[in-house]
Amino acid sequence: MGTDERNFRSVYYEKVGFKSVEEKKSIEMLLKEKPIDQVKLKQFCLRFTVPHIYRALVWKLLLGIIPMHIKCHKFVMEQRKQEYDDLYHTLHVIKNFNEKTPKQQIFLYMWLIQTRKLTFNINLEQNSDAESFTAIIEYLLYVIEDDVDLYWIGIKIYDKISKHQEEIPKLIECTHNLIEKEDPDLYRYLVQNNLLESIPLKKWFNCWFAGILNENCLARIWDKTCGGSYKILAFLVPIILTTLRHKIMKTTDIQAVIDNIKNIPEDTTDSIINKSIDKWQHHGSPLTVQDKPKTN
Repeated sequence: MGTDERNFRSVYYEKVGFKSVEEKKSIEMLLKEKPIDQVKLKQFCLRFTVPHIYRALVWKLLLGIIPMHIKCHKFVMEQRKQEYDDLYHTLHVIKNFNEKTPKQQIFLYMWLIQTRKLTFNINLEQNSDAESFTAIIEYLLYVIEDDVDLYWIGIKIYDKISKHQEEIPKLIECTHNLIEKEDPDLYRYLVQNNLLESIPLKKWFNCWFAGILNENCLARIWDKTCGGSYKILAFLVPIILTTLRHKIMKTTDIQAVIDNIKNIPEDTTDSIINKSIDKWQHHGSPLTVQDKPKTN
């Protein structure tokens, strides 16, 4: 089948509402390759939305939880489950939780044991890892069904975020520039009322907007971040602010601004994410944060 015919078929599917059919076929073909091509898998995530039924598998592959060789998946996940069970059992032995303890807190304790950061006098309220980590796990509870997958995806995402802390200032600067370009009047209002610097962008970037935007919509953004592009996070904020500009420009209270953002309805969030992805793609879908090359 020639390129023109493939393109025609893709356009036809999109026009009649069956774009996902084409995407599902594409991801199925990629996942059947032996070994799976990581570059192609990343490119798929950057171009399309990962179908829900394949999301856990795709994220596990991209985050290095399982290898690209399919025949190794069963063995590797058995080892992951064994480590998960050992951590859970250790936590049970030291009696750090009960039946009322939220799962995100249980997983936090397990991760602290795994990384040797758990102490008997630890204060989670003052722990710099706790807030971002639990926000990530709490969001994944909406997306990932299996607890073992959920735990490993959560810790790998947090590890990925932690390794790129030096990129956060660049993302914040990019966000400010995009707001100014998108809506100069709104930008001036935010600056003049000391709202722009008060928006907790670092906190939001450190959890990929978990707990900030609607759970049902956010997975499409995480497809891109797991695929390798953090810059899409910078495109979210200008679209959020311009969508809420009439409410924002009626207040000088930063808490009111944040509350408005956290209470955006699902259909509006869906529209915001669509527009953010379009803007990001219009700017070339750049990969501003990449895995650092290994040194010999």
